Amino acid sequence: VFAVNSFLRLATGLDIGLSTKCVVIPKEMDMCHKIGYSEMRLPNLMGHTSMAEVILKSTTWQHLAHTDCHPHVKTFLCSLFAPICLDTFIHPCRSMCVAVRDSCAPVLLCHGHPWPASLDCDRFPGDEDMCLAPLTKDYKYLHKVLPKPTCQTCPAVEEFFTHKRVLEVFCDSNFAVKVKLSKKRTAFEDQEYNIECQVEFITHGSLLPYETQSMIQQWLLINEKCIERMTPTHRPMVYLLVGNIEEGIILVKQIYRWQRKDSQLTLATQKWRYHKCL
Repeated sequence: VFAVNSFLRLATGLDIGLSTKCVVIPKEMDMCHKIGYSEMRLPNLMGHTSMAEVILKSTTWQHLAHTDCHPHVKTFLCSLFAPICLDTFIHPCRSMCVAVRDSCAPVLLCHGHPWPASLDCDRFPGDEDMCLAPLTKDYKYLHKVLPKPTCQTCPAVEEFFTHKRVLEVFCDSNFAVKVKLSKKRTAFEDQEYNIECQVEFITHGSLLPYETQSMIQQWLLINEKCIERMTPTHRPMVYLLVGNIEEGIILVKQIYRWQRKDSQLTLATQKWRYHKCL
């Protein structure tokens, strides 16, 4: 749970006028749920004056928040789209903006969008003012640092292969994860993807199954164009993602279509338990 007080720096804030009001954070803004408060100021710090506008304009950013491109991405975005109800507006510090921008701008670019001028970090106060500041550098030593997914060219989806070739690929890989994908239309007529990640096995490395699952889910959210290629219809599709971890970066290098009629992947996964790599 995000504790607001742990981020605040002492100084003066921007006084809130009588024209603002407290409203419940809407259910459509799930990125701002479970962050330590349930009511927000309207208008917000993005200048949105109605709840309908807030929901519409925050939709794109919610996808970015779910990629976990930075530990403070939700804190940063929610402080702007759903600012906490206090006597003053609390802006994010410039240092928080820079940290989030540096980590998340490549993800936005992967989706075809540059970091917007509306979030220019120069518009935010310095850390000596009262603002939301990043946690100290000691924070990262208290939490396990996992490899990060990155924007990459989507590998071709392979549908024809032998179990022997698959075993050779497993021997040269750090992970292999079975993934079920489907898509549906949202209320805004956008495509929304459901990702069901099931770890069949991990070929190498010290990562735990749930850590691998989380990383692959992030990879899919970041590489949305790859999901589009893998879900041509609304019928659920099953794939096996195989890849390596190089210098702290997750790289998916093979994608296999797991068809019910095809036994080669099933055979490969069964033989893997007893397989000895050369």
